[in-house]
Amino acid sequence: MEELVSIIMPSYNTGDFISQSIESVLKQTYKNWELLIVDDCSTDNTFQVIRPFLHDSRIKIYKGNSNHGAAICRNKGLKEAKGRWIAFLDSDDLWTPDKLEKQIKFMKKNNYHFSYTNYEEVDSDGNRTGITISGPKKITRTGFFNYCWPGCLTVVYDKKTTGLIQIVNIRKNNDYALWLKVSRTTDCYLLNECLAKYRKRKGSISNHGYLELIKWHYILFRHVEGLGRCFSVVNTVRNIIFGIYKKSHYVKFNRNIYV
Repeated sequence: MEELVSIIMPSYNTGDFISQSIESVLKQTYKNWELLIVDDCSTDNTFQVIRPFLHDSRIKIYKGNSNHGAAICRNKGLKEAKGRWIAFLDSDDLWTPDKLEKQIKFMKKNNYHFSYTNYEEVDSDGNRTGITISGPKKITRTGFFNYCWPGCLTVVYDKKTTGLIQIVNIRKNNDYALWLKVSRTTDCYLLNECLAKYRKRKGSISNHGYLELIKWHYILFRHVEGLGRCFSVVNTVRNIIFGIYKKSHYVKFNRNIYV
């Protein structure tokens, strides 16, 4: 029997994209899932777009009264999740139809409790850019301090192993903070298949400069993980180094791809 997968989907002003993200969940060949949409007080038509999907009892929406950020939304979704397996999909990203089926099978077959997959980038209109992102076959806790290797849209972990996880309310790197918590109980393994599509949008919160990136990495290590100033600086530098390593080893560009 398929065990329940809880899919956490924060949303904020993604009315132009969220229907495609929900459709990619509905098309999953693995059918025993619940989709927990946590809307962060959107000011566009996001809720109107979601409403027609609510006839499916597997889809639930939680609306905030004020804007709190993705960390609080993920915490709410994690509290409400009833499944053994916890998965993540942002409200502008996409999965291939066999994503959950292949990943859950991979984890159960190998007795893994934390995994991720490759993904490809698409533009705002969903056109393929030719960029595919992978990562190490195994990520230990030390490996996570080196770098945030998984794309959030590809991760699944076993709540039976980790228990309920809640993260500190930081505006950026909240997914990284989550993986660091999960890595306290289990290592992470790569399913080396491209099973998700990350939408690269202008103005997205995930698009920021290097100085901003350095600042938020330091905040993560210093104030979330509680490391001393020296160790926080060291880990921030490690992230810069391994970020360069990732681009040279795990980011591939196919110039012959048709969009």
